[in-house]
Amino acid sequence: MSSKFSSTLLLLLSILMSIQLLASAGNFYRDVDITWGEGRGKIQEGGRGLALSLDKLSGSGFQSKNEFLFGRFDMQLKLVPANSAGTVTTFFLSSQGEGHDEIDFKFLGNVSGQPYTIHTNVYTQGKGNKEQQFHLWFDPTAAFHTYTIVWNPHRIVFLVDNSPIRVFNNHESIGIPFPKSQAMKVYCSLWNADEWATQGGRVKTDWALAPFTAYYRNINIDGCAVSSGTSSCKSIGSTNNAKPWQTHELDGKGRNRLRWVQSKHMVYNYCADSMRFPQGFSEECKRSRF
Repeated sequence: MSSKFSSTLLLLLSILMSIQLLASAGNFYRDVDITWGEGRGKIQEGGRGLALSLDKLSGSGFQSKNEFLFGRFDMQLKLVPANSAGTVTTFFLSSQGEGHDEIDFKFLGNVSGQPYTIHTNVYTQGKGNKEQQFHLWFDPTAAFHTYTIVWNPHRIVFLVDNSPIRVFNNHESIGIPFPKSQAMKVYCSLWNADEWATQGGRVKTDWALAPFTAYYRNINIDGCAVSSGTSSCKSIGSTNNAKPWQTHELDGKGRNRLRWVQSKHMVYNYCADSMRFPQGFSEECKRSRF
């Protein structure tokens, strides 16, 4: 598959995904609370959009009103444009406490003309070290793009414009912990992390360019809400009347797209960092990535 054809196909998928989300999107007034930032987070467009800003005093953030144990979580983002060095924009799931679970999308800013880095990670019982990073095949600051986390008992799939970029499978059978027992909320934020975010911390935030703003739109959550320890889903394991995310796995086209993204756009893989893990890689690195 040629690079030009692949890019065209991914653009068409992005357009179709945007149309689908527009028809089914949630509402920020109904679905989230702005939890910090002292007015730097603002809901817009009657609840369809939300803007987060960052200046030298503070960033800002919001979280979902409900917590979930499994689901599909879609968010459209337009990231901080131009010189975004030092900034981190986030969309992630997390439980609370020292032994928390977490599924991360973090977007690490860069100097003008240099690409954003998408940082993904999975924490189980407070332990992460499962990082994979990517450079995007488009400008994420020019328009909205859709970022998705699919989380079911079998796997976690990270998607960009409905194209898979990473799969983290449940390998509990070989002793690898998998997040499946702690309900999580959706969290989003914009904050300064210039001690590490851009080129290892070598490039700092230029506060003369503040405020920095990232835009969120069309939040869409289709998941098992948990209230007082009770899930809204009767059974996740059953295939009877299951929603697509409950049994989501990659078909042949999805595997081909994943190979293309990882061969062309992956810039870091914990499963290949022998300097960081001289004692050997985690067992799941030896298994199929699909």
